[in-house]
Amino acid sequence: MGVFSITVASLVLLLLHQVRAKNIYSLSKHGKKGCDLFQGKWVYDHSYPHYKSGDCPFIGKEFDCQKNGRPDNQYLKYRWKPFACDLPSFNGASFLRRYRRKRIMFVGDSLSLNQWQSLTCMLHKAVPGANYTLARTGGVSTFRFPAYDLSLMYSRNAFLVDIVKNKLGRVLYPNSISSGNTWKGFDVLIFDTWHWWLHTGRKQPWDFVRYGGKTFKDLNRMVAYEKALITWSRWVEANIDPRKTMVFFQGVSPDHMSPSEWGDRNAKTCRGQTLPVLRKNYPGGPHPAEVVLERVLRKMSKPVHLLKITTLSQLRKDGHPADYGYAGRRGMDCTHWCLPGIPDTWNELLYAALS
Repeated sequence: MGVFSITVASLVLLLLHQVRAKNIYSLSKHGKKGCDLFQGKWVYDHSYPHYKSGDCPFIGKEFDCQKNGRPDNQYLKYRWKPFACDLPSFNGASFLRRYRRKRIMFVGDSLSLNQWQSLTCMLHKAVPGANYTLARTGGVSTFRFPAYDLSLMYSRNAFLVDIVKNKLGRVLYPNSISSGNTWKGFDVLIFDTWHWWLHTGRKQPWDFVRYGGKTFKDLNRMVAYEKALITWSRWVEANIDPRKTMVFFQGVSPDHMSPSEWGDRNAKTCRGQTLPVLRKNYPGGPHPAEVVLERVLRKMSKPVHLLKITTLSQLRKDGHPADYGYAGRRGMDCTHWCLPGIPDTWNELLYAALS
């Protein structure tokens, strides 16, 4: 068992090394003097967070941990500090001025929703007197600042590729995207998919998989995930003009359901975690889905800026709602993130890329 674990870890590290090529666009290109903004540590900062949950009446109940009764607040006081430089300070007023008359869309699952709500809160806090509108039409939510003519949109699309209901039932098509027209005409697109690829049993959203002219009862999840990402990458190549639209991929947001990954033999989940992992690397090692994602991005010819949030988020086992999502009425949540919280840092990194 020990030899097998070492072999798998070595393979993951090798793959990570292989995919770090020039045509993977990451935020290290935006750091001063070549500073890699993703290599760093969490440091205590009493000035954090950027906002309080009460500042944003539109925060989803599932993310509002303080309102749901979480008793501790130290998890709110950590700032991401790159080793070789400082992460640019988020300036919401500047963001609104620079992106006047622009349209920004987040496309993905509930982790994309997590980041979208974080950004709307950070901007609302910067200009609390500015009017805003919040509306939902079908699977698309729109947060708009009329004075700036800026629209921040979220399109719920957990897989990016198609799931179609037919006589067989619900069929996943990893090589088909029918919702792509919804993504056209934006100034900035931020994509995300991963979380729902893990669901099995009653939570699995498909009954069959159709691929390569064949129908399968199921498919290896990592294989299916990669095929879907390749389909998405082809859509980007065929439909995006980099002169008009800047494309990001959120990266892989990790869960913390296995305390053995961070070396805790007593815990069972993320419940009760109040401190980050205060070290450079996550003891559990690189995330396999991150390896797959970077491998796909490496082969693309058009620029996609990767928000490499995985490692810095892996270190934040304390940032999940745990018992305090929906006030604990829907079970343990070690997947999503409290707001204020870790997605605010994701948006600081996004801000650095857009600056």
